[in-house]
Amino acid sequence: MHRYLLRRLLIAVPILFGITVLSYFIMSLTPGDAVQMMISPTISQADIEIRRRALGLDQPVYVRYARWLGELAHGNLGYSFSSGAPVTKRVGERVLPTLTLTATALTMSYLIAVPIGVLVATRRYSWVDYVATFFAFLGISLPTFFLGLAGIYIFALRLQWLPVGGTLTLGTDGGLLDSVHHLILPASVLAVAGAGALTRYVRSSMLEVLRSDYIRTARAKGLAEPSVVSRHAFRNALIPVITVVGLQMGTLLSGAVLTESVFAWPGIGRLLVEGILTRDYPIVQAAVLVVALAFVLVNLFVDVLYAIVDPRIHYD
Repeated sequence: MHRYLLRRLLIAVPILFGITVLSYFIMSLTPGDAVQMMISPTISQADIEIRRRALGLDQPVYVRYARWLGELAHGNLGYSFSSGAPVTKRVGERVLPTLTLTATALTMSYLIAVPIGVLVATRRYSWVDYVATFFAFLGISLPTFFLGLAGIYIFALRLQWLPVGGTLTLGTDGGLLDSVHHLILPASVLAVAGAGALTRYVRSSMLEVLRSDYIRTARAKGLAEPSVVSRHAFRNALIPVITVVGLQMGTLLSGAVLTESVFAWPGIGRLLVEGILTRDYPIVQAAVLVVALAFVLVNLFVDVLYAIVDPRIHYD
């Protein structure tokens, strides 16, 4: 197992390198740079050139990337072009909110999808199956930013049950209950978006298991249907679903980029959008690197969890 994990980590190194290369060069193709985003009528052209040289923006893109890569090799992510703050500090402040949002959304997604998926699999082609399938495809089809805006309009503006955005109520010291109150709406939006696809996975897996020989044997032995479903079918049906955790986490992280912007959630996704808008290359590179590293670690965790759940799996 240890050698397998080490091998996977080594394989991830060139992948992460390729991702940083693509993100840096794609950013360099966008019009303007960080200095042009900060231009005001009182700044002369000479001052602009001085600022560009100070930030190294007068150098070719490959030279700038090589310098950034050299600093990264020494554990230094650089300084933000827009604020001048250390990138490590700015990214570190955003990691916990993003982890909180995605972990909550993933938990809610499974709590919604697993019971519904099992239910519709045991009532195949019934009205329950059709209704659940309709809402599952609706969750898959609707983009997260639309769900976020719809959630704000219904639950924040019309019903006024939940706050519009942020992590705490302005003018207060916040607190756990206040943070949970602000977390409900963005986490629910991500959970609904992820639960649609997950429901389909659970349903398909359950249907395949329910057609297995050992399920027919369990029924022939006279076991009650709830016992057959819960003790024999359900546990085995969840084994393939575990592999979907990595895909679901990827979907949630990509959806969090827009969701965090819609709800003003101070996470990595919102930081990435801010960095793109201000052409802040160090911020964008650090945010992309953190997200890509999260993908790698989540997939490693899924591999380990899969081996724990299914004793037939052995990694050499």
